[in-house]
Amino acid sequence: MPLVAPGHPKVIARKDGAPYENGRRARVRSLALPVPADLLQAQPAYRELEAELRASVLAPKIAWDVARQRRGKLHATLAHLGDAPAPDLGSFGSFTVELRGLFSGTFNLGRLYLRAYPERRADGNVFHLLQRRLGRRETDLYLVGLFNLVDDLDATEAAALAALIERWWDRPVLRWQVDALWLLGARDDLVLDGGVEAEIALCRPV
Repeated sequence: MPLVAPGHPKVIARKDGAPYENGRRARVRSLALPVPADLLQAQPAYRELEAELRASVLAPKIAWDVARQRRGKLHATLAHLGDAPAPDLGSFGSFTVELRGLFSGTFNLGRLYLRAYPERRADGNVFHLLQRRLGRRETDLYLVGLFNLVDDLDATEAAALAALIERWWDRPVLRWQVDALWLLGARDDLVLDGGVEAEIALCRPV
């Protein structure tokens, strides 16, 4: 990513036909699941995972400074909202989410994630229900970006990452109750220059 390793020869600085320049674009607004950083970092499983990463051969290629900058903005995107106003979700009700991982996908190869597993209700998982209520496309993969890589991995590093992913794939890291979502606005890939425009309560005050 340009914001992680701006001088890297493989950085995609621009995209043809898109208003994108070195990791920045026109402002994007989305409904996001906020992840409480303090609660996450207090979990023994998370501390164990981070300790394994810091002790691994991958450690020099992880942008630890970027992880610190993003600490208060950890989230999973649930739906893009465009110019739509912040939705009223006060009747939806709170729900539980569990994070598991580690995960590395096939699209953003330079990012390491946790996967979010939403509570299920009689008519579907709560993320699907929210997406339906907003008239947005239903999706099945919900990712919390944790760490970014500053360079390609060599064979030894790739093997170490594969072993970490296999060991952590289905391990619970955090389970908590979600009482509000974020209306998130950002102009960059990592939400470094953006932030929370509004907190959207899931329960109306009594």
